[in-house]
This record gives sequence, C-alpha cells and structure tokens, in this order.
Amino acid sequence: MNDQADTQAAILGAAGGMRRLSVILPARNEQGAVGDTVRRVRELLPQAQVIVVDDGSTDATAQLAEQAGAQVLRRPYGMGNGAAVKAGARAAQGEVLVFMDADGQHDPADIPRLLERLDQGYDMVVGARDGGSQASVGRGLANRLYNRLASWMTGHAVLDLTSGFRVARAERFREFLHLLPNGFSYPTTSTMAFFRSAYPVSYLPIHASRRIGTSHLRPWRDGVRFLLIIFKIATLYSPLKLFVPVALGFGLLGLGNYAYTFTTAHRFTNMSALLLSAGVIVFLIGLISEQITQLIYRRDV
Repeated sequence: MNDQADTQAAILGAAGGMRRLSVILPARNEQGAVGDTVRRVRELLPQAQVIVVDDGSTDATAQLAEQAGAQVLRRPYGMGNGAAVKAGARAAQGEVLVFMDADGQHDPADIPRLLERLDQGYDMVVGARDGGSQASVGRGLANRLYNRLASWMTGHAVLDLTSGFRVARAERFREFLHLLPNGFSYPTTSTMAFFRSAYPVSYLPIHASRRIGTSHLRPWRDGVRFLLIIFKIATLYSPLKLFVPVALGFGLLGLGNYAYTFTTAHRFTNMSALLLSAGVIVFLIGLISEQITQLIYRRDV
C-alpha cells in the first residue's frame, strides 16, 4: 500500500509541480454528482486548475461546483457538450488537459494512471471503458461498431472511440478545436485528428460507473449522429478509404450491367454508362478530397 501511495505521489508531484494541470468537466444539470466529483479531483490534485463548464444548466450545477472549489464558466444556454469542452480548453492554463464527465461515471483516482502513460511519450491517453462499464447491451454493441469503423479508417486499434475520459497535451489538443463539433462526440473527432496528425495515442483500461442523474443521450437520434460524425471525420482523415469502395461499387455494377445487356441484347446501355461514369466521378472526388485533407493537416515543422 505504501509503495502504491509513493508511486501515486511521484506521478502527481511531477504533474503538479513541473507542469500545470487543467481538469475540464463539461456539465449540464449535473447537480447530483458535480460537487462530489470536483471535491475528489481537488483532493487528488490540489494544485490543478479545475474548470466546470456549466452548459446552460437549469439546476444548481454551477453553485455546487463553485462551492466545491471549481472555476465555473457559465454558458447562457445549452450549446452542446463539444462547445463546453472547447470553452474549457480555451480557458485552461495548464500544459496538460484532463477531460472527464461531471456525472460521476469517471473515477478521479484513474487520473494518475493516465498521466503516467502520457509521460511514456504519448500526446493523448484515453480511458478505455471495460465491458462492464457500458450502460446497456445496445450501447455496447454500438460502441463496438464505432471502434471497428474508426480502426479501419485510421489503421490503428481504437479501443474506445467515444470515451470522454482522457488526458492530452494542451498544445496538441488546441490545434483541432476548430474541427470539434459543438454537440456530442468531441472524443471521436479529437481521437481521429490525433491519429491523422501522427500524434501518439494510447489507451488505458478503466471502469466507468453508472452515471448519476438522467443521460442526455438519445440512443436512436445520437446513434445516427455518431455514425454521421464518423463518416464526416473519415472524409477529413482519409477520404480515399471512403470514396474508393464506393467508386469500385459503381464500377462493378456498371460492368455487371454491361455484361448482362451485352449477353442478352448485344448492346451497351445508358445505365451501364451512367454507373461507370459515376464510379469515375466518385473516385476523382476522392482524389480532390485527399488533397484538401493534406492541406488541412499540413503543419510547419
């Protein structure tokens, strides 16, 4: 037990002494958990800047966060989880940013583990939830699908695409603020943007508790939204991986239709021409998108 405490103290000492930490908690109507979460973070990281971004709450979220010792940024109305994260990242003074939910799901005691992994040469470390952390079977299956799609797009193993518990170097994270959506799934965008820019990302297993209060997610609506976000980010990350299969599909349909009509009617139909042309056009759009992506992520070195 003493060895574990000494290790934790060493990690926190390095994090809090040599560099400053900023802990950012987006919150909307989280009065049931935000006070306790902030107190636990303050006890663990007394020197850290703790920012709670109150995203238009109609309850006592802001007051309880202030009483617990957090710096509170109030938004006049709900702008979305991503907008709250961006506001917190802009106000943060730390060299390392810690993002976590204010609803009691994330255990502040995991922060030292994430920081230790960050010091091993990574620019972002994500807390990957274990199987017992999923709110429902449907949510778990959906997250598994998102992880597989993102892994295929990035070429790296993505263990938890939607986890909001992560630490990142502030300088790196701020490069992508303009890409983050105002709604949910800033984790999706930031993770894929880090991979695209060749910034090292690591995953660390964590257990997330059941949230306190009512979830703001709507499974069907937000499930479709997450898929759209993944495809949008895919076009920003590696467009050809998205456009080439579509182009090949049109091309194969055109060739198949031509083979059928040539066999049965000995002619080349307009439909075959349309499908083949669509394949070529989609492929060319993919090439243009790839060039635009290179410009978006180009950085001076």
